[in-house]
Order: sequence, then C-alpha cells, then structure tokens
Amino acid sequence: MGASMAGLLAARVLSELFERVTLIERDLPPETPDTRKGVPQGRHAHALLTRGEQILSRLFPGITEDLVKGGAASGDLGDTARWFQFGGYKLQHHWGYKTYTQTRPFLEWHVRRRVLALPNVDFLPGTSIKSLLHDGGEIVGVETDGTPGKVLADLVVDCTGRGSATPRWLPEFSFDAPPESKIEVNVGYASRYYRRNAGDPNQTPIIIVYPKPPAERRAATLFAIEGGRWICTLAGWLGDHPPTESQGFLDFARSLPAPDVYRVISQAEPLSDAVPHRFPANLRRHYEKLARFPRRYLVMGDAVCSFNPVYGQGMTSAALQSEVLAKTVAQGLDARLAQRYFREVSGIIDAPWSLAAGEDFRYPEVHGPKPFGTDFVNGYGALLHRAATRDARVYHSFLNVSNLLASPATLFSPLSVARVLLANLGVSPSA
Repeated sequence: MGASMAGLLAARVLSELFERVTLIERDLPPETPDTRKGVPQGRHAHALLTRGEQILSRLFPGITEDLVKGGAASGDLGDTARWFQFGGYKLQHHWGYKTYTQTRPFLEWHVRRRVLALPNVDFLPGTSIKSLLHDGGEIVGVETDGTPGKVLADLVVDCTGRGSATPRWLPEFSFDAPPESKIEVNVGYASRYYRRNAGDPNQTPIIIVYPKPPAERRAATLFAIEGGRWICTLAGWLGDHPPTESQGFLDFARSLPAPDVYRVISQAEPLSDAVPHRFPANLRRHYEKLARFPRRYLVMGDAVCSFNPVYGQGMTSAALQSEVLAKTVAQGLDARLAQRYFREVSGIIDAPWSLAAGEDFRYPEVHGPKPFGTDFVNGYGALLHRAATRDARVYHSFLNVSNLLASPATLFSPLSVARVLLANLGVSPSA
C-alpha cells in the first residue's frame, strides 16, 4: 500500500520472495520526473545518505550512473561540501564516499521505472485503500475504491506514510493501536529553484548551514541538481519560518549564520516561486511494543517513523527497513513475523531517531519524550561540532555516523573523545 520510496523498495525486495507483488497507489504518478500530489515535500531538498545510496545501488545496479547521466551532481561530501554548523565550517577533507544530489521526484522516478519493469510486479495507480480484509486475526488483503474492489494477498505492507490509517484500523479488529512518541518542533521550510551559472565561482555542489541552538533557529541547504539548477531550501524551528515572497526569502537567507547560500541565490536567476511546507513534529509509532499484532501484516517507512526532514534521514531509513523486510519475511510468514520485523526495525530507527531528537532538544521550547542522557550527549556534541572545524578525523567520524555508516557509539570511543577535547583546547592532534 503506497508507491512512494518505501513502497517501491518494499515491492522490489518482496519481488524476490513472492510469485506476484501488487503495488497500490492513490496518485497517478507522472511519466516524467515531476512532483506529485501525494508527496508535497517532493518540492524540497532531499538527501539520500550514503548508507541509503549503497542499498539502492545493490537493489538497482547502475542507478547512480544513470542519475549522473541525467544531470545529478556527485562528489565526495568531505571535500566538496561547505558545511557550517555551530559557528564554524567543518574541515574539508577527502572522506572516501560519493554523495549524489538531485530532486526527490527525479530519484523516485528512476526507482519507480525499475520496480515497475519487474515482470512479477503489478501496479494499480489512482486506487485508494478503503479498508483491510480481516479474518480471524489475519489480514488477508485490502478493499479498494477501484477495480478490482478486493485484492487478496498472503502479506500486506502499509507504506502509506505519516498519515497511515493503521493506528485507526487496528482497534477495529480488536488490536491495540501502537503507543507514539511525538517531539514537537514546529519546523517550517520553503524551497525555490535557481539556474546554476557555469562561471559562478561558488560551484561547490552542496552548501549546508545549520544554526547554533538555542539562540539561532535558521538553517539552509543549497544542492546542485539535474537540469543545471540549484534547489535552495530555507528552514526554521519553532515557528521561525521563511517567507515565500521573493524579498522575504532573500532576507531570510541573508540572516543565516553563514553567508554562502545568500551569496549564491542573490546573484542567481530564480526559476520558480518559493513553495512552503510545515512539519509539526517527529513522530514514532512503537509497533515493537505491541503484545499482539495481526498476522500477515506489516508497516514500513514514514508510517512507522517520520523524522524532522531537516536532517535528511527518511529515505535512508526506508531503505534500511526494506532490508529488514526482506530478511524477516524470508524466514517465513509465521505468527512471529511481526514481532521479528518490528523488533529489528526499531533497532535500526534508534540511531537516526536519537540523532534527530537530540539535535531538536537543543531548543528548550521543544516538547516531547526526551531520551535519557540527551543533555549530556548534546553537550559533547557541541564540542564535537567545534572539533570538526579543526580536526579532519573528527569530521570523518561525524560523517560516518550522520550517514548511518557507523554507530553513534563510535563518537564516544576513547580516541574520538581525546581528539575532540584536544581540538577544543586548540591543540592540533597528529594525523
């Protein structure tokens, strides 16, 4: 259910395990790489973290080469990005992994074409799910508003996003709705496209500007994308949202804690109006805590956990969940499938959730369940961000963790802590 990134990835991995996979989507996806109604956030900058790119490249060999041929930008994030955070620029260095920047619709279009080309995948676009078909503790299919009216299945996977109806449907079948964790951030952002000038000296493909909380609340990303364009996304926490009219958009960019984004867009030709979007809260549904769950039914992607989009974790989280889906379903559709699946999904969500929640809780006005030790971790994190402006190895470790290639625990190893402390004392550590 749902043919956004999570649904497409679910269909891809399940196509290796089932005779036939039916992908049901309420939208009519465009034949070209354009935004669609069901993904309004597709008009804004999206990041595919390196761990997510690795999974996509394994599932769809050659996809990154096709992205670049189509105009996506690529480069080593460590030495091509200008990243300003906590009052300084992170120390550029060769990281060793390529990063790809393109619009969300362009990436999704490439994935969708490959999934729909699979011989055992059926696609029902323009079709909404009315309800689940339930029989004695099992979900045996779905009822739709289209043709056919009923779709029977051995397994149903809800990939319908943050607005998933599963928490509402479960009590109808005498199951509990999942407990939720909600961290209210009231983030608003606005995005606009600009023409890239080949002669522009500011040709670094990625510019990231993050604030120094709690005094600063404004952030921005500027990515080189297909079509010889920039996509500029401005964002603000706790109601400090960017305007969409031209001068207000520029003034917001000029107010950022670093001038890089403003310098580029103030001299670039706008190609679109600014489009707004609002994100009220991080939302996590704890299906792993339910003692009972319907058989032959699972939930994936933003329907399980929706992160603050400022940190760019959503698509990579969906990719990681697709790996868990493939692994656990391959073990059998027995009564313990949901327990196995949700336990592993919870484990892989823990790291990006703690990273996002930790950063958001730097603002005292942010409300929600605060993980134990957050203030300590944030205090050390501030030292780490400052150290990354002076020590390339600290920045290297930070990139590994933020791209979900390494556990956050690696940042607390004795060697990492020593380098962070030395850098903050102004001591230049050895390589």
